[in-house]
Amino acid sequence: MTKLITDEQRAQLLANGWRSQADEAFDPAPVVKLFTPDAGATWLLTEIDPAEPDHAFGLSDLGLGYPELGWVSLEDITTVRGKLGLAVERDLHFRADKRLSAYAREARLAGRIAI
Repeated sequence: MTKLITDEQRAQLLANGWRSQADEAFDPAPVVKLFTPDAGATWLLTEIDPAEPDHAFGLSDLGLGYPELGWVSLEDITTVRGKLGLAVERDLHFRADKRLSAYAREARLAGRIAI
C-alpha cells in the first residue's frame, strides 16, 4: 500500500503552512492530489497547519458538484471509502502546473476538480 503522503510532501506541506501563516497572500501550487478510485472525491492539498499536523488545507471535491477551499482532517480522509470499499490513494503522477487559486476557479466553473 502506498503512503497517503510521503515524508517529502509532508515537509513541503508544513513549509507552506508556515509561509501561509506569515503571508496571507501566499497562493501555493498543490503539493499532493488524493482521490477515491471508485468514487468522485478528490483533494488537492497545499499546506498543513504547523500547530495541528492533522489539518490540511486545499481544494476538496466530494463529487457532489460543489468543490470548495477549506481545511480537512488527514485522519478523516484515510477513513473514506468509495462504492467498492477502496481506500483513498495518492496520484503518483500528479504535478501541479498552476496555483491553488487557479485550480479552485476552474473547479467552481466546472462543478468538479478536472485535471
